[in-house]
Amino acid sequence: MQAVDTNILIYAEIESSRHHDRALKILKGLAEGTAPWAIPWPCIYEFLRVATHPRVFHPPVPLDIALEDLRQILASPSLVLLAETAHHPSVLDAAVRHAAATGNMVHDAHIVALCLEHGVSELITGDHDFSRFGDLKIVNPFSN
Repeated sequence: MQAVDTNILIYAEIESSRHHDRALKILKGLAEGTAPWAIPWPCIYEFLRVATHPRVFHPPVPLDIALEDLRQILASPSLVLLAETAHHPSVLDAAVRHAAATGNMVHDAHIVALCLEHGVSELITGDHDFSRFGDLKIVNPFSN
């Protein structure tokens, strides 16, 4: 199963992004397909935080539009939302230790741990920091 990181959601939402077309194609392909795919819950909240933030985007995405677009994504019948399981503490511990994740990298470790808990094999992201976590295949659709 593949999962998408926050930046795929952001790029698909922000039409002025240079990665918009590619991210939207990926997201639509997953959402309209029959194969299970996933989004970690922290990525959903981060999407809303970033897309609607006036210091990140000028103008920011209006909250009503961001929520409606998110509602459409969440309506995908093949989507699996990734949340913590009873195994989360040990999986998170291993992810944090493997990557020596501290500070802002702990958020990425949380996403990796959620993916590993749910059997995700690939994380689609433009964030190179995820390469520090060796237990998950990282696919960067924006690299040359």
